[in-house]
Amino acid sequence: MSHPGTLVLIMAAAVLAPLLVHATGRRLRIPLVVFEIVLGILLGPDVLGWARPGDVVDTLADLGLSMLIFLAGYEIDFAAARGDTLRRALWSWPIALVAGIAVALLVSGGDVFEAFVVGTALTSTTLGTVLPMLRDRGELRGRFGTVISAFGAVGEFGPVIAVALLLSGRRPAESAALLAAFGAITAAAVFWALRPRPPWFARLTELTLHGSGQFAVRFVMLLLACMLGLAEVFGLDVLLGAFAAGVLARLVLHRAAPASSGEVLGKVEAMGFGFLVPLFYVVTGIEFDLDALLHDPVALLLVPGFLLLFLLVHGLPVYLLAPRDLGRGDRVALALFTSTCLPLVVAITAIGIDQKLVDEGLAASLVGAAMVSVLVFPLIAARVRASPPSAPATEGAGGAAGAGGAADSEAW
Repeated sequence: MSHPGTLVLIMAAAVLAPLLVHATGRRLRIPLVVFEIVLGILLGPDVLGWARPGDVVDTLADLGLSMLIFLAGYEIDFAAARGDTLRRALWSWPIALVAGIAVALLVSGGDVFEAFVVGTALTSTTLGTVLPMLRDRGELRGRFGTVISAFGAVGEFGPVIAVALLLSGRRPAESAALLAAFGAITAAAVFWALRPRPPWFARLTELTLHGSGQFAVRFVMLLLACMLGLAEVFGLDVLLGAFAAGVLARLVLHRAAPASSGEVLGKVEAMGFGFLVPLFYVVTGIEFDLDALLHDPVALLLVPGFLLLFLLVHGLPVYLLAPRDLGRGDRVALALFTSTCLPLVVAITAIGIDQKLVDEGLAASLVGAAMVSVLVFPLIAARVRASPPSAPATEGAGGAAGAGGAADSEAW
C-alpha cells in the first residue's frame, strides 16, 4: 500500500512540471515529459527518498500508460495513412528489428534472449508522447502528421506484438494463436463500430455531455476497459488492447456523434493528460534505478551508445523509406521523432528483468537513453524542419486539438 503522501507529491510534481516548461520556454523548449520524469527521479529513493510507490500508485501509473496508448490510437487516421505510406511504414520496422537484434547480439556476447529484448527496445517509438507534441505545435493534421502517425503506429505496436509472441513465457505457436484470436475479435469489433449507430446514441451524447450523466465518456471508458480485459484474458500485453480501444472509440464517435466527438475527446484527454498520464511519467522517474546506472561505469557509458543506436537502428530505415514527397528536413525530423522512445522501453526492460533475461544495469542504460531521447530528438527535429504552415481548420477532434495547440504552443 502506498503512503498517502506519495500521491500528493506525485501530483505536486505534475503541477510543477508545466510551470517549469513555461518558465524555461523563452530560452529552451523542453518537452513537458522531461520535467515530469526528472521530478520523479528527484522524489524517488535514489535522491530525496520522499516517494515510494505501492500498489495503488502502481495501478494508477499502469492506467496512465494505457490511457497514453489509447489516446495515441485515437489520434491515428488510418484512412489518411493507407496505401504507399503505410506500406513503407510496415517495411521499415522489420528491417529495424533485424538490425537491432544483430547489433544487440554483438553487445550481449551472443545471448539470444537478451539480444531480443535489447533489439526490440531499440525499435520502439513513443507515439503517445510524440503526437501530443505535434498537436501542440499545430502539425498533427497535415501531411507530416499523417506520415508520422503511420510510422509511429507501426513502431509502437510492432514491438508489442513481438513481445507478445516471444516474451510471454509461452511457446511461439501458442502465442501466435492467441494473438490471431485477439485480432479476429478486434476485427469483428471494428466491423461493429463501422455500422451506423442508432439515432438515440447521438441524442443521448448531446443531452448528457454537460451534465452528470456523461454517457459518451462513460462509453469510451467501458470500451477501454473491455479491450484491456480482452488482452489480459488472452495473455497479451494490455497496451495492445489500449491501442485497439483508441481506434474503436474514434470509429464509433466519428460515425455516431460527429458533432460531439471533439468535445468528448477533450473530456477524455482531460482525465488522461490532467491526471493519469503525468502520474505515469512521474512514477517512471521515481522507479528509475539511478543507483544502478551511476555506480556501474559500463552501464553509464552505454547510455550515449544506446541513444545513437536508437537513431541508427530505427531512424535510418525510417529516413530511407520515408515517402518521397517529404523534403529532406521532414525526413530527418521523421527519423528523429520515430526514434524517440520511453514507455515501451520501460515495459520491455521490465519484462526482461522479471524473466531474468537482462540485468538491472543494462535495463537502466536503455531506460536512461530513452529518457534522453525524449529530450534531445524532438528538439533537434523541431529545428531541422522548416517553419510549419498554419494548421488547417478541422472538425471534431482536429478542431479541438488545433485550439489546444494554440494555447499550448509555447509549452513545447
